[in-house]
Amino acid sequence: MATEHTDGTAFESDEEYVEVDDGTRRRRAFVDQFPDAARTARICLGIAFAAFGVGALFGLIQALHRTNALRIIPSSDYYTILTGHGVLLALVFTTFGIAGLFHWANTRSLGVAPTSRRLTQGWLWTMSIGTALAAGTILAGLVEEIPASADVLYTFYPPLAAHPLFYIGTALLIIGSWGAGLDWFLQYREWRQSNPDSRIPLQSFMVLTTMLMWYLCSTGVAIEVVVFLIPWSLGLISQVDPLLTRTLFWYFGHPVVYFWLLPAYVVWYTVLPKLAGGRLFSDPLARVTFILFLLLSTPVGFHHQYTDPGIASGYKLVAMTNTFFLLLPSLLTLFTVVASMEHGARQGGATGRLAWLKDLPWERPEFSGIALAGIMFAAGGFSGMINAGMNINYLIHNTIWVPGHFHLTVGTAYALTLMAVSYWLIPQITGKRLQFRGLAAIQPFVWFVGMVLMSNAMHRGGLAGIPRRTAEPQYEQVSFDAVVGTVGEMRVQIAIGGTLLFVGALLFLIVMAGTWLLGKPDSQLRVNGSLPEPLSGPEESPQVLDNLKLWTAIAVALVLLAYGVPIYDMLADGILAPGSPLIPV
Repeated sequence: MATEHTDGTAFESDEEYVEVDDGTRRRRAFVDQFPDAARTARICLGIAFAAFGVGALFGLIQALHRTNALRIIPSSDYYTILTGHGVLLALVFTTFGIAGLFHWANTRSLGVAPTSRRLTQGWLWTMSIGTALAAGTILAGLVEEIPASADVLYTFYPPLAAHPLFYIGTALLIIGSWGAGLDWFLQYREWRQSNPDSRIPLQSFMVLTTMLMWYLCSTGVAIEVVVFLIPWSLGLISQVDPLLTRTLFWYFGHPVVYFWLLPAYVVWYTVLPKLAGGRLFSDPLARVTFILFLLLSTPVGFHHQYTDPGIASGYKLVAMTNTFFLLLPSLLTLFTVVASMEHGARQGGATGRLAWLKDLPWERPEFSGIALAGIMFAAGGFSGMINAGMNINYLIHNTIWVPGHFHLTVGTAYALTLMAVSYWLIPQITGKRLQFRGLAAIQPFVWFVGMVLMSNAMHRGGLAGIPRRTAEPQYEQVSFDAVVGTVGEMRVQIAIGGTLLFVGALLFLIVMAGTWLLGKPDSQLRVNGSLPEPLSGPEESPQVLDNLKLWTAIAVALVLLAYGVPIYDMLADGILAPGSPLIPV
């Protein structure tokens, strides 16, 4: 007679279950099935959380400094703090957090352990060394006696220049992430050999599609850093072409947003329905969404260069059109995820057209945090449409509106989702019960309220013309106070919002540290690892959706159409032009 899990699904093998204290057979936790993969995921998430803590502190210092609420650093150090905040959160926290989440998701989904321990150790060490070099160089800027510095902000393109170690560290972080992707593709290859006719499991499909997009878009910044910025910083070439290097950065700089967001989509599609008490509404729609992101994420970077005179308007128009096409996968996600949550609520007995919303498990931080992150991302999508429009973008270009927007996306959609899913995932990869659950329960709401206050004030301030990236919130002849009559109220919102965000980060780190250090192994944890089958499975979609080679080829073709001619023109006018100054010293 077949034995079933406590969630009603059949056991796949005798190794998959364990008998707990009361004699019940329960699914083994991930840490029991794949101890090496769990250890790697723990290390990645541990580094991500450490970077998050430092970056959050830097964010608090910025918010208080710029609003004149509390100034503990001179304005000359503001740009070091700003660079550290951006790099540690937008590159280190994201990349390591994604590596930890994907290492778990790909292994759990395929049921296959990573194939090479050396490869896993290699990419983990490469990313770690790169992080240490880049972060160390940034922090060195706070010490006058140390010549190394990297006050180049998150958008590290010329004419601002950093110490060579910053660029080398950044290159190692990116190369390490490529190694992680190779690790996951090798897992998939091993699984495919044993399952030649099976559909790719959904979580693995999402991981692999995201990494294909990452390989495609990160090539641009790798070329910028390795071919141009490292030789330039070492004095091997006399100068670089600012337009070309800026273009290579933004070729990467917008699709990296989707590299941050797609892991959140993985959680929204696969974990959130379970936490809501239901099942994913449609596996085929989830696959279509990720394919659309693979195809459309990269050929959009010119919309960050609307004010650059060296790029023809036609290419900017193509980028704007492609950017608006990206609304489609986001709207598909909105429909599918909300439908999945509604199914879960109604499975629990909820009724009414909207009354089911209150019956969702908002008291559980793993659910509330993910759901609130999705709500905030919807708001970020609306402000993103302003950024994407070629004409109305000029209204908010280089104003505080822009950081107000991406604090809704990477700062909440990704960050709050990772924090929330960690309340559910960390016990599985550590085998320890979550500690300080009361603090965890309020943490998502503290973060949400803080972000509502800060981002609201930033968006309104941007419409009033308040600049971004300045230690003093004013232009040379326009003071912050003269910009708008309600500036005092906006300052208060930013200061309070930034403080609440730091408190939310601190609460999260306390819960994580407490679980890691104080939590004790608990056999009752061997029950949460399974994910329910979707209402509409992969068998109801065409097989071509799993043809990753086809979709990658189309994605490459779209990139060549969008970028081929303009980059050739830049090369012809720069590096390939007679008498080019881009020659060895």
